[in-house]
Amino acid sequence: MFWKRRLLVILYVLLSACSSIDTHEHANQLAQHSGLIKHSTTIDGFVLTAYVRLNNPKLPINVYIEGDGLAWFSHYQLSTDPTPREAIGLALAAQDNASNVLYLARPCQFNDFKTIPCDSTYWSNKRFSQKIINVMNDELETFISADNSQKIHLTGYSGGAAIAVLLAAQRNDVLSLRTVAGNLDQSYVNQFHHVNLMPESLNAIDVANKISSIPQLHFVGVNDKVIPQEVAKRFIKQQESAQQKTAHCAAIVEFDAEHQKGWITQWQKLLQQAFPC
Repeated sequence: MFWKRRLLVILYVLLSACSSIDTHEHANQLAQHSGLIKHSTTIDGFVLTAYVRLNNPKLPINVYIEGDGLAWFSHYQLSTDPTPREAIGLALAAQDNASNVLYLARPCQFNDFKTIPCDSTYWSNKRFSQKIINVMNDELETFISADNSQKIHLTGYSGGAAIAVLLAAQRNDVLSLRTVAGNLDQSYVNQFHHVNLMPESLNAIDVANKISSIPQLHFVGVNDKVIPQEVAKRFIKQQESAQQKTAHCAAIVEFDAEHQKGWITQWQKLLQQAFPC
């Protein structure tokens, strides 16, 4: 059954890449093939979109956080809608056969802009602001078992990796952290691309030492032109300063992938990668 579902998801992703399908419908169909149900909630003025499959409250939840989506048309032109054309984070979640899988889109993604306004600063210079972290943390809480005994495994794609790190730094229920082509140092990445810094956003690398005891795998694409491999290396190095106080438990896994291409079809294999501790 699982291999059939996996084949359907892979075929759908590959075919949709060649079509002009509506981004919302793309996500709905991708989720439907994997038994993920759409859920919307309103928190602090944001209408937040999630796709969820929760079958066993006694087991941990595998949480996936989407990347920045279509935040910018170019270095100089901000997008009018940050909804991803191809939701890589959702596609990864769709490959996960765990009993409990939760996908969290970013605030303003999959938003109905005709009826619900959403400030563009929250997908530009405030995309990693404390307000965004608080909103997503509150959203995550709505899916955890009522007795708060349920633990989580966090996975973040691209900019979603920064959100995952910042969430992990303020929670005590995170069993593991995986990042995929992760923006773990937004200041370094912006300087690398010669674009404006984001002083109103938090930077994941600044809290790296707070999560050094959490088992971590940072997947980097050897052909990634968006997030250079140096980003993950800087993040790991930052954690080394905390090594004497807590167990240093992070590793980088290089993979033959680009920023968007190469991850989805191999994700079930990458999920089997052992943590360093």
